[in-house]
Amino acid sequence: MTQLTLRIDFENGSQIGHGKIRLLELIAQHGSISRAAKEMNMSYRRAWLLADELNRMFCKPVLETQHGGSGGGFARLTSCGHAVIGHYRAIEAQSMKLAAKQLDELEQDLSA
Repeated sequence: MTQLTLRIDFENGSQIGHGKIRLLELIAQHGSISRAAKEMNMSYRRAWLLADELNRMFCKPVLETQHGGSGGGFARLTSCGHAVIGHYRAIEAQSMKLAAKQLDELEQDLSA
């Protein structure tokens, strides 16, 4: 199935796209940056750096984290984090609807 992948380049130089959104979704699902990183086949360090970048990108943090210890560590999305995912996925869905005809025409012109 053909997909439209978006990257949003904000005026302040920040960027958000499919990879960062997927990372947030997996952190929400697993409660762990480490598990999200493994599922995306990326290093924990890379995932942590992206999560930190996302936290600094918005006025409010998108993630809350607690380092391991006697109670163990965790990572969870804040309401801002859930909103970021929701906005991105809504923009993505609206874009797919708007571009459906053009994407269909491009698909028809693809060589086998």
